[in-house]
Amino acid sequence: MTTLLLRNGAVHSPADPFATAMVVEDETIAWIGAEGAAAAHVDGVDHVVDLRGALVTPAFVDAHVHATATGLASTGLDLTGVPSLAYALSALEDHAKRNGLYGAGHVVLGHGWDDTAWPEGRPPTPAELDRATGGATVYLSRTDVHSAACSPALLALVAGDHGDAPLAGDVHHAARAAAHAALTLADRAAAQRVARARAAALGIGTVHECGGPEIAGEADFRQLLSLAAAEAGPDVVGYWGALAANADHARELRADLGAHGLGGDLFIDGSLGSHTACLRDPYADEAGTGLTHIDPEQVAGHLAACTRAGIQAGFHAIGDAAIHSVTSAARTLVQGPDGAAFRALRHRVEHAELLDDAAVAAFAELGLTASVQPAFDAVWGGPDGMYVRRLGAERAARMNPLAALSAAGVPLAFGSDAPVTPLDPWGTIRAAAFHRTPEQRISVRAAFAAHTRGGHRAAGRDDAGVLVPGAPATYAVWDTTELVVQAPDSRLSGWSTDPRSGTPGLPDLAPDHPLPRCLRTSVRGTTVYEAADGTLR
Repeated sequence: MTTLLLRNGAVHSPADPFATAMVVEDETIAWIGAEGAAAAHVDGVDHVVDLRGALVTPAFVDAHVHATATGLASTGLDLTGVPSLAYALSALEDHAKRNGLYGAGHVVLGHGWDDTAWPEGRPPTPAELDRATGGATVYLSRTDVHSAACSPALLALVAGDHGDAPLAGDVHHAARAAAHAALTLADRAAAQRVARARAAALGIGTVHECGGPEIAGEADFRQLLSLAAAEAGPDVVGYWGALAANADHARELRADLGAHGLGGDLFIDGSLGSHTACLRDPYADEAGTGLTHIDPEQVAGHLAACTRAGIQAGFHAIGDAAIHSVTSAARTLVQGPDGAAFRALRHRVEHAELLDDAAVAAFAELGLTASVQPAFDAVWGGPDGMYVRRLGAERAARMNPLAALSAAGVPLAFGSDAPVTPLDPWGTIRAAAFHRTPEQRISVRAAFAAHTRGGHRAAGRDDAGVLVPGAPATYAVWDTTELVVQAPDSRLSGWSTDPRSGTPGLPDLAPDHPLPRCLRTSVRGTTVYEAADGTLR
């Protein structure tokens, strides 16, 4: 047995709001307490770490990621935040030439462009991609990954006639598969290692991989789970986005793939940015109400099959019409003999963005878990944001209703949907606390819980995500500013450092404050990240 004492810091624990020290035995937290009692443990442990005032918290859970795509975005062409179409095309040409990918026969992969605010007011055309890369096969996913700009060489591999607009829906899935066919398993493994290493460096101890046949495919999903089992790093909980025909089929799918659940990005609809989220009423800036990939009967069938198999189900649903198809099917199911089993499984809805009061109430009534991404609001919310352009101000104000969900008792699990928004747990908590719609802000404490314990509970684990004796030793150590306790003010304008509150403090995440820096991440007692400056050595 290996034992470790961390002392002289601040330990965020409900077991002792004034804790400064923690003892770890192998994979488990053995003791938490104050500095005065820590001295008694020094001679009985193998290693002692002086925290030097650092904060120890549970490691974060990112409840929605795409590991391979995240790694590829980190090492490939990242067009996130580029200010114009002209800039994007210049960056593409430079990337192709610098990396020996210029010319016919080469494959260029990129991600992150968003034409919403570009002065040209449009995405790149196939001809422009062709000129920028000398005829290479080009796949550039939009920031939401629900449409992509493709070059003529790639379009030639996809059945049908295609104009200049980015591909969306099934033809987009086909184009992505054709472009990614150039990736070897070694390429995918390298990208997955990059993503896990980046997560570990940000204090993330667990990621929920949302795979599927239309995302990265079975081989990619199997390899990630195998890699995570064999190599140190953040734990990976795998969700597979495919429909189950019946309970036996659900069991077969899970057993064959090693999946935790059958959900994640099982697409009912697409995204608002690509005009493919399924809405009840038309878009404000374009005719139509979006796309539907799964009809209500298929939604109901999948929920019933998974519930009867004892397997957690889930769906990708962003638009109000898509969300309604889930709640409607769920309500019918819970009214029958499977009602108790349904609620116990904590079925998930990924993204769950456009909800009215009735939908929020339905989530609470039906025991649905909302797996949400507060950074979406930070990027696309506000009076001049993409939500207003796509939906108009009235509907945009209903987007990502975190406070309403929290007040109704809906379980929340926070994630990034990386690479759609980057892995950034403290930034995610800040986005929730400073929501662009002030009425939907939640406390830092509630947001922190949703990004730690909430993620574990969303996967059916109630023993993790909190630092108490007997819990898994999955934690992160942070260099941060003074710890504060947010005042119980619905406007989130008050902060306190009063120790009499008896509430464990958290970093001040006001927009003008620096975010905490990760010094160490441990997963079940194994260090998976250590800051290069050696602060804790």
